[in-house]
Amino acid sequence: MNTPIVQLSSIRKQFGSAPVLDGLDWQVMPGQVIGLLGRNGAGKSTLLECLLGLRELDGGAVRIYGEDVRNLLDATRARIGYVPQKSDLFDWLTPRQMLDYFKALYPRWNEAKVKGLLEGWGFDGLMQNKAISKLSGGEQQRLSIIRALGPDPELLILDEPVSSLDPVGRRDFLRELIDGVIEHGTTVVFSTHILSDLERVALDIAFLKDGKIALQGQLDELLEGARRVVGPGAVLDGVRLAGEVRRQRGRDGSVSVVTHGGAALGTVGSQPGVRVETMSLEDLFIEVTG
Repeated sequence: MNTPIVQLSSIRKQFGSAPVLDGLDWQVMPGQVIGLLGRNGAGKSTLLECLLGLRELDGGAVRIYGEDVRNLLDATRARIGYVPQKSDLFDWLTPRQMLDYFKALYPRWNEAKVKGLLEGWGFDGLMQNKAISKLSGGEQQRLSIIRALGPDPELLILDEPVSSLDPVGRRDFLRELIDGVIEHGTTVVFSTHILSDLERVALDIAFLKDGKIALQGQLDELLEGARRVVGPGAVLDGVRLAGEVRRQRGRDGSVSVVTHGGAALGTVGSQPGVRVETMSLEDLFIEVTG
């Protein structure tokens, strides 16, 4: 199946006079697991909210499963799970009351999965009958994840889903995400600042910068091809490398070029004074979004 599940075309969104998304084009294919990366304030949450129709666009269009996001059928909405960065739970209800409410809305609600997650994540009988407003931030985030996973979504959107979880909670969530979601072919878009988590989960990486997707590709291929080439300006000034991401000149006249086309460096790496360095995901993140 080569038809995108999500298609964003020339998306524009600004707050006041400041553009956040600027003519952004993006698509998500069935079964992709995409890690969305960007600096603080780059617009990751805004992008995900626009994708889901939770923010009105200033321009462009979004289609999910071929439907305009502004007019999704109820059956289509039922195929989507979402964990926002900030909890939006009905905090005057108890966890059990809230989950029963959503159970009535979703025809494919997986009660067995919900029960297993509640038990595995520490929601005993007493906890399930406690007002959500009385739960800790981590407990509320776990509950938000359970709500999103309950209907067995085909498309799962996660916006910093582990920001309030301790290391044990993060480990449990990632295990469930891998074993209970990704292994079943669910399409996932996962925004996080914890790069080690992303490396365990994501198969594709997309970098958001200046309101556009600056770079996207399979994680393994990007890291395999990512190189930093440093050498004299006299050597590198006249050379354009495949997949250039960033080019800088140092005070000493040296030039640093970051590329994700490492296999196409040719003879540049063997020139006098030139060194070629491999890069980690953190290195690539800093260079692409810097």
